[in-house]
This record gives sequence, structure tokens and C-alpha cells, in this order.
Amino acid sequence: MESATISGAAAGPVVLDALELARDAELEGRFAESAHRILADLVEGGAALGWVEPPSRDEVAELLGHVVSAVRRGDGALRAAYVERRLVGLGYWLRYARPTHRPHADLEKIAVDGAAHGRGVGRALTAALIADAREAGIEVLTLDARGDNAGALHLYRSLGFTEYGRLPDFVAVGALRFDKVFCMLDFRRAG
Repeated sequence: MESATISGAAAGPVVLDALELARDAELEGRFAESAHRILADLVEGGAALGWVEPPSRDEVAELLGHVVSAVRRGDGALRAAYVERRLVGLGYWLRYARPTHRPHADLEKIAVDGAAHGRGVGRALTAALIADAREAGIEVLTLDARGDNAGALHLYRSLGFTEYGRLPDFVAVGALRFDKVFCMLDFRRAG
């Protein structure tokens, strides 16, 4: 991949899939460390990403290794968003493992660097992951979000996700409690 391909910020973020990322040795070499920085900073700031404390470098590397293995088997998709060759966001989905749930996948994580919020990075990542799911033959793409994450919930609704359930006060962060909101995008209905 030529560096010019992902250099311009004027057109917004450039979203790479796992194969494109692997073709750029420099970006691939920095990916785990850059992803760790984004995830740790977001969690430290209170973001709802599944950790109470910022994840360690090893936790993030292990998570990314698991996702990349799933991508290689055709059981997932990974996307990375760059502006000026700097990672500003990442996201992935994984196919459900149970044989009866194989046509379905869960959009597990979308994380956008705080400095890049409001620039369309989350929308670009999510749209690319939706397209990947369609191409992979996924029938239903699910996700869950913390109920106070109004920005993410608005984004998901705007991309066609609908709420199908809610667990009140399910997520515990210290003494605080938040709803867990379940959403789905049913490609079978979309035709």
C-alpha cells in the first residue's frame, strides 16, 4: 500500500480492513500499540468498552490476536481508521461460535480516539463493518451499548440498527448503574 493512499485528512478517515493493514508493514507494526493507546485512554476517561480499568498492552495484543485469527477463518472483520497515517479508531465484529448461531455476528467494539470524535470516524468504521458483514453473508448483526452512550446509540440507529431489548441497571461501574441496550441490524429484512 502506498503511503499516499492514507495520508490526506481533508476527505476524512481512511478505513482499512485487516488485509490492507497487513500489507503496510509500518502500520501493522504500530497497530497493537496504537490500539492500546486509544482503548486505554478511552477507558480511563470512562468510556463503555467493557473494561473498568484501562486494559494492559498484553490484554489488547491478545484481543487483537484473537480477532485477527477470526478474520483469517472468515469468522470476523477488523477495521482500522487512519488520518495522516495515525490510527484514530478501530472496530470489529465476530461471528457467533455456536452452530445454530453461525449466520449471525456481534459488533463487539467500536473505539474512536477522543481527539477524532465528531469527524465521522465512528460512522465510517461502523458502515465498513456493516458492509463486511453483508459480504460475509451475515443475516443479523447485533451489538450492545451502555444506555448512557447516547452518541453511539444515535449512530447505530441512523445506520439501521433497532433496539430489541434492554436490561435496566445491568452495567455496574463502581456505585453507578447503567442500562445495557441490545440492538440488531437484520439483513434478511433489508432484502
